[in-house]
Amino acid sequence: SSADLSKTDLSNANLRDANLTGADLSGANLSEVNLMDTNLSNANLRGANLIRADLSGADLTDVCLSEADLRGANLVHADLRGADLRGADLRKSNLLGANLRGANLVHANLSDANLSKASLKGADLSNANLSGKDLRGANLSEANLKDAGLSNANLSNANLSGANLSKANLSEANL
Repeated sequence: SSADLSKTDLSNANLRDANLTGADLSGANLSEVNLMDTNLSNANLRGANLIRADLSGADLTDVCLSEADLRGANLVHADLRGADLRGADLRKSNLLGANLRGANLVHANLSDANLSKASLKGADLSNANLSGKDLRGANLSEANLKDAGLSNANLSNANLSGANLSKANLSEANL
């Protein structure tokens, strides 16, 4: 059975390279935790506090991060394929080169986050806040951006083929 660490305070802990596959970390305090290269696939992090956590290179495939607080988190080259990020707060997070293929980011707050060179192919970003977002070179092919806020976003060299941009706010966006 998987570890039950729900509502545990692990702030500032070093969990680098740990195997937390399927762990229940819902509501846990993981602020400023080192989770570099950690395996968190299929883990439950619903509502967890991950403020300024280092998740670079982490395996977050099929993880539940809905309503999680990821403000200022480092997610460089993290694998978030199929992740549930509904309503997550990702303001000022760094997702450079992250793999978010098929991820659910409905109502996620991504303002001022770095999504440069990220793969968002087939991701659901409907109603997501992407204002001021750095999306240079991002793969947004087949992504659902319906009603997404993209004002002042930098979309230069982004792949938008087959993307749904109906009712998206593209005011002052750099295309």
